Amino acid sequence: MDILNTLFPRIADPINVLKKDKIESMYQITSSRTQLMSYTQPPPLAEKLTDDLVTQKTAQSTVTCVYQTHIGGYWRNVTVLWCKNIMNHSVTISVDSVESDYHNSCKIDLKPWHFWSKKGYKIFDVDGNQVEVYWDLRSAKFSGGPEPCSDFYVALVSEEEVVLLLGDYSKKVYKRTKSKPALVEAVLFYKKEHVFNKKCFSTRARFDQTVSEEHEIVVESSTAGPRDPEMWISIDGIVVIHIRSLQWKFRGNETVMVNKLPVQVLWDVHAWLFCIPGSGHGLFIFKPGAPESDSDKEESSRGGDSDCSSSNSRYYSTLSHSKASEFCLFLYAWKLE
Repeated sequence: MDILNTLFPRIADPINVLKKDKIESMYQITSSRTQLMSYTQPPPLAEKLTDDLVTQKTAQSTVTCVYQTHIGGYWRNVTVLWCKNIMNHSVTISVDSVESDYHNSCKIDLKPWHFWSKKGYKIFDVDGNQVEVYWDLRSAKFSGGPEPCSDFYVALVSEEEVVLLLGDYSKKVYKRTKSKPALVEAVLFYKKEHVFNKKCFSTRARFDQTVSEEHEIVVESSTAGPRDPEMWISIDGIVVIHIRSLQWKFRGNETVMVNKLPVQVLWDVHAWLFCIPGSGHGLFIFKPGAPESDSDKEESSRGGDSDCSSSNSRYYSTLSHSKASEFCLFLYAWKLE
């Protein structure tokens, strides 16, 4: 149990560890569980709501996706934040600057009374480079969360290239923007989602970033009643992890197979069992790839990233760029009464 306790220190926003001048070292998650967890701490939202219990009225579902894109000669972080509560529904797109800590951003409101902004176009400047944002969310379909699942697009255009494309309306994007696809596609390497519900929490993720297929992830629990607490984690409708006697196994990790791809799953649901509902969250981490052996860890600690070692390089190779971008999903599950 002491070992498991070291896996789940307090959780910090992983974005704080991203370094713009060395993209290759920004988010190299290894299978060392202690190192994996060192990237995380409770986000500001969770810290803020610790004293005030979260309710249906105050719950704010969010999905944060961080991409690596090539804009103005540099690899940059582009953060897409989908946010929904009882009053507002919006998406905010932020692009990192390599010259300062300033983040250039564009916010789009999706509420019905902002109908005119469900299709639009904006321009903003990033280190002297013009970036255009196009969106069409008029027919967007949602599956309960703040992020749409189909019939929409949000696109970033720089130097007549679509450097980031979200949604399934790609043909409409290229026709409207009169731009070409980027030489190297944007890479999603980090996703964080806050979900609020009573017993069931769901999200979607692509474990293999080279294919478009998304997997449906569902976490269900039974923590009340005469029986011992239980928890189920399903992927694409198949239960891959079933935990009985959850009060003794509220922290743990397993590696499961999803379409022949190993996926590491880590969980900590201490707050579900021993805290007041709405005062804390369960945490689930999904990282594609098998755990590294001790020899792999020793080899990786020696270096081996000579092709990306220079912080002055304006453009990394596709190979080195993809090596630096290991996708990871963080699911924060908040139980409500």
